[in-house]
Amino acid sequence: MATSNARPGMPNPKSVVAEISFTKPGAVGAEAAAAPQYRIIRTNEVDAYEAKPTKTAVAEAMVLEAKKKPKGDTFRGTSRKAAKLSVADAKTEKFSDLAEVINSFVPDKTMAKKKIPTDAKSNRVEEEKRNINVEAFIYAASVEDDNDFHLIIGRDPETGGAEVYMTMELSGLPPANAKSHAKLKAARDAFKKFFAKFFQNNLPGTSYDFYDPPIRIQVQGSTFFDASHAKGSKPGPQSLRAKMPTVWEVHPISKLKLLPPA
Repeated sequence: MATSNARPGMPNPKSVVAEISFTKPGAVGAEAAAAPQYRIIRTNEVDAYEAKPTKTAVAEAMVLEAKKKPKGDTFRGTSRKAAKLSVADAKTEKFSDLAEVINSFVPDKTMAKKKIPTDAKSNRVEEEKRNINVEAFIYAASVEDDNDFHLIIGRDPETGGAEVYMTMELSGLPPANAKSHAKLKAARDAFKKFFAKFFQNNLPGTSYDFYDPPIRIQVQGSTFFDASHAKGSKPGPQSLRAKMPTVWEVHPISKLKLLPPA
């Protein structure tokens, strides 16, 4: 199935498995014709360190995901669990552009030399004790086995600035008595409610969904260096990976507001 590459941030047409289109909820007649159009472009693209599924496998998975019971929201991973489920104790730094956020990070090569442990008890190192806030756009998303939603975030597609993307993650939830639980749950709930209202609950699956137009967001969260992938294959869908210059992330997202197209 082919799809248009009329703007930056679109998937490779050869990776597309399905396209799902939507209009403004409740719009009918002339209003529906003039309403914003949304499109989910489902692909077989995955993070580079995972086996790429065939298009048939993705299509079959879509059917199974529609039938199976939800697996809940609890975090199911172990790698750097302590850091991933915590919100940094720091003031929030506000940025006007995603590129500024990326440029503010300590270089990946410097961070890799720190050899940050990746066991479950590995907490934030000093360079990760930051919170950032920025308005940007979700270009693609998937969900991992640990129950984290991987959001691929980019700049405003209308500004004409250089393409640049990074990963921000909605963590699976910690225990209800955890200090961070309320914030992480509120952010995750905001994501799911947006998809219930505008995308008929078509949440991303294990391969990447791309969004056309990309979803405008206001996002806040703690910075996190993905030490597990500091060397070798990096995260991100194949179509955008070359323009993802860092393995720094915002992880977890602690506040999220999603805005429909104007």
